[in-house]
Amino acid sequence: MPGDILDNRGRGTAGWSWPSIHPEGRKFALIAAAVCAGCAFMAWETLAWPLGALVLGILAFFRDPERVTPRDDNAIVSPADGLITLIQKVNPPRELSADDGSGAAALPDRPVTRVSIFMSVFDVHINRTPIAGTIRRVVYIPGKFLNADLDKASEENERQHFLVERGDGVKVGFTQIAGLIARRIVPFVKGGDIVAAGQRIGLIRFGSRVDVYLPEGTEPRVLMGQKVIAGETVLAEIGQAPAIEGIRQ
Repeated sequence: MPGDILDNRGRGTAGWSWPSIHPEGRKFALIAAAVCAGCAFMAWETLAWPLGALVLGILAFFRDPERVTPRDDNAIVSPADGLITLIQKVNPPRELSADDGSGAAALPDRPVTRVSIFMSVFDVHINRTPIAGTIRRVVYIPGKFLNADLDKASEENERQHFLVERGDGVKVGFTQIAGLIARRIVPFVKGGDIVAAGQRIGLIRFGSRVDVYLPEGTEPRVLMGQKVIAGETVLAEIGQAPAIEGIRQ
C-alpha cells in the first residue's frame, strides 16, 4: 500500500501489481478506445486493430507504478526513468542561478555536475523530486523540439526548471526537457509546495529528458549508459564524490 514502510531487514510486504494509469492519460485512452469501438462496430477492421494497439500504447505510456524511495537524508534519487546519457560539468541555467528578485534561493553561478537522463517512449514518464524540501522555483521556458539526446537541447528545447531546497539550505535543481515527439510538459507542483523525496512532480508527454544539477562537492554514483528508475535509484549522495568505473557487458 502507498505509504508503507519497507526496509532491508525484511520488514514490509512486496508483490507485483498492475500499475495505475495517470489521469492525464485516461482521456487519451478513452478517446482512442471510443474511435476503435466505432470502427469495430462499422466492421472497419483495418482501422480497428491499429487503434486497439494505440489504446494499449497510451495506457502503457501513462502507467504510474508505485516506487520504494530510500529514506536517506543524503540520497539524491533519480527524478526519471531512463538512460544516463550525459555527465558533465556545466554552469546551471540562468533560470536556476540568477537572482529573480523574489529573494528565493538560487544555485551557484559556477560549474556543477549535470546528470542527464534520456527517457524513451517505453519508459515511465512520471517525474519525481530527487530530494525532500520546498519547491523554490518552477520556471517554464518555451522552445524547440530537438532530439533530447543532444547537449544543446538543455538550452534550446521547451523545458521546465525546478529548484528544491532542503531545510539545511542544500539545493538541487532539475529540468524537464521536451524532445522530438514530446509536445507538453505538465507540472503537478508549484513554487512554495513542500515535497517528499520521490514525490511525483510532473510528466512530459511522449519522449524526453531530465537534467539534474548536483550540489557542489557531490558527484554521481551512476555511470554513463546506466539505466535508472525514478524515485528509487540513488544518483548521488550529498557531499560524496566517488570515482566509479563500470564495464558494459
